[in-house]
Amino acid sequence: MILKEVEKFTKEFLSKIQGKRIHLVSHYDTDGITSAAILSKTLKRLNKQFSIKIIKQLNEEEISFFPEDKTIVLLDLGSNNLENLSKIKNEIFVIDHHEIENRDIPSNMVIINPHLLKEYEELCTAELAYLISKEISKENSAFAYLTLIGMVGDTMEKEINKTRDMIIKDSAIKIKKGFLLYPSTRPLDKTLEFSSKPFIPGVTGNRLGIIDLLEEAGIQKTGKSYKSLIELNDDEMKRLTTSILLRLSSEDASEYIGNLYLVKFFNKIEDARELSAIINACSRMGYPQIAFLLCMGNPYARKKAGRIYLKYRQHIISGLRFIDQNDKIEGREYVIINARDNIKDTIIGTLASILSFSSVYKQGTIIIAMAYNEDKIKVSARVAGRRIKSNRNLRELVDSIIHTIGGESGGHCNAAGCTIKKEDEDKFIELVQRKLGIELIKV
Repeated sequence: MILKEVEKFTKEFLSKIQGKRIHLVSHYDTDGITSAAILSKTLKRLNKQFSIKIIKQLNEEEISFFPEDKTIVLLDLGSNNLENLSKIKNEIFVIDHHEIENRDIPSNMVIINPHLLKEYEELCTAELAYLISKEISKENSAFAYLTLIGMVGDTMEKEINKTRDMIIKDSAIKIKKGFLLYPSTRPLDKTLEFSSKPFIPGVTGNRLGIIDLLEEAGIQKTGKSYKSLIELNDDEMKRLTTSILLRLSSEDASEYIGNLYLVKFFNKIEDARELSAIINACSRMGYPQIAFLLCMGNPYARKKAGRIYLKYRQHIISGLRFIDQNDKIEGREYVIINARDNIKDTIIGTLASILSFSSVYKQGTIIIAMAYNEDKIKVSARVAGRRIKSNRNLRELVDSIIHTIGGESGGHCNAAGCTIKKEDEDKFIELVQRKLGIELIKV
């Protein structure tokens, strides 16, 4: 079903960009940026003129900046902005995988989104962009490695459907079974120090805890440093896994055993999870252009991205410490973390995700994390536990609150977010408590 839609979309896309200049607008996360790189490489091979902009959020202001004389291509964006997009004169192509409420597609828009299909198949935007690129030319299968990085960035690597399996085979990557720590190509002590998925209590950010864990697992230094994860033999991998799982909830065990995806990047074997994290870090720290150039193969960007990633990991560790050491609003099966201006608004969602994948809160707990952004507040909502299908739809929760106090929202059932005015801070918290309290009584 999806391949037929890709064929139809691609045919119309190629037809309507003849003689036109193109403006790519992409979301700033890993999925969005890898999608932008795939489409950019594809358009370069077609000798098309194009420009690109990477943004945090698509809103009326961003739409007003669209160049009037270009065809607009939205990547990992647009499904929830149909009304605003219908008001402009541009021809618009949307490649997106987010939930879509209004299915009345404007006349100036062509959209491909798995949620519009009769038979839904979960795919991220990078996968959709790759399928379109490959439909344009089979030679573009060379971009499949970028797709894998985008897929891992959207944590979709455990659900291998038919289409995704085909893309994985196209990518010619190496796969090793093991504990899902990243980077799997760096010394274990360094990997454990900055481990956030999973966040390991007493180990992440704790040098003494790291040494204790490695000694317990019977893993010694080889020369001056420890082995990397992919260098461990089967017995060492089992012992390390046991030692880590003893520090995590038993419910987390199966979540962190799986495939390590190793891709060739800048003529070196790299961990797809770390590359995804580096791309994400660049954007969250205010350097989405570096993330994009990294995906395009720019050697300067590779060095710059490494330095940004180090600072980002330090922000993550300090953010987790702040959350651990400061008061939170806790109710029955929910917690509200109001970081105010103590944590960057661009990483509050990442911290909420880390906590949702950790053993800090029991599965099913609703995590609401807030951080200031000038005169606004960025809010991220998550459900703790990867396997949980909550009967509380977070997208509906934030939408209902935004409907009352104003702002912008988006996301999915188990991961959503919104932006509100700082003056509505107390009202927002009050509405969250009230709505979750009512829903819990119903449950």
